[in-house]
Amino acid sequence: MERIIDLRSDTVTKPTDGMREAMKDAEVGDDVFGEDPTVNALQEKVARLLNKEAAIFVCSGTMANQVAIRAHTQHGDEVIIESESHTFNYEGGGGAALSGVQYHPIKGDRGVLDPAQIEDAIRPHDHHFAPTRLICLENTHNRAGGRIYPIEKIRGAHHIAKRNGLAMHLDGARLLNASTASGIPPDRYARYFDSVSICLSKGLGAPIGSVTAGSREFIDRVHRFRKMFGGGMRQVGIIAAAGIYALDHHADRLGLDHANAKRLAQGLSQIDGVQIDLNIVETNIVVFDVSEMGIDPHHIAESLKERRILMIPFGKALIRAVTHLDVSAEDIERSIEIAADVFSSLKRRPGTNSPSRKMS
Repeated sequence: MERIIDLRSDTVTKPTDGMREAMKDAEVGDDVFGEDPTVNALQEKVARLLNKEAAIFVCSGTMANQVAIRAHTQHGDEVIIESESHTFNYEGGGGAALSGVQYHPIKGDRGVLDPAQIEDAIRPHDHHFAPTRLICLENTHNRAGGRIYPIEKIRGAHHIAKRNGLAMHLDGARLLNASTASGIPPDRYARYFDSVSICLSKGLGAPIGSVTAGSREFIDRVHRFRKMFGGGMRQVGIIAAAGIYALDHHADRLGLDHANAKRLAQGLSQIDGVQIDLNIVETNIVVFDVSEMGIDPHHIAESLKERRILMIPFGKALIRAVTHLDVSAEDIERSIEIAADVFSSLKRRPGTNSPSRKMS
């Protein structure tokens, strides 16, 4: 039986043999006391990568963003955020529950806010309004199909933030994908933000973990909230070692994932009923429109699954596929071939047209 090709997300990767060896050999200590040498080495490595004073290891990308929001704000504050962003849509209402903030969501252009939109959203100094404290951006932008946030837009948002005394946080879960594709170093993106999170368990292929970076004072405050949120971990160097290995060995290969995504998009675009703008496939995420087929994306995903190709419904008429280090160029060619066969079969089969369901 042919193996499953899992394109649902870049979070599904398995640790490589070299990563497992690094984890096995990791020196450990009690991280709550700041005594795990491998965690400390990872934090210092990420701080250098982003040219920040300090960094802190946390268990997930959601926690990385939420501890940053908590450290930047007070209860009753408002956070300007793009309406399709991960932090607004996929973090369980954490901003409200954990930090007592309200989000001010703004619809961007494929995930990107124009600086003028941000400036217009800043609340006036009036006690009728929740005070604006923080601007959150996302690079690359997941729901926009892995779009790279243009650095000139980031620079413009930064100028507005400084002029108005606001903080800036970057959800940089896939920041290294943006850097690889754009040629802009991570620290050049990071210079415009007071805090930056990166994820180790997406394109970099570690089994767990993210890191938030910022000033020493800010990270000290984040450390308190990590503990408050239940994120204090003990001999966690065995996991941090995977993150170090990922940064050393997997960051330089992200371009292969981008090439595979472009090839996948090109192949899918040749299938009748599939709509993809090839010009917007910038990194490792491919989002394609199946509305012309008149078939529920969930049904299409189930039909692909029967052929051992996993993709994920991504809204009323969209499907998402994500390339990663466990997917080869040969896997991409097989995926295109099977997708073409499945889509052709579905179009011929009666009774497959059904009302689309909203993504849960």
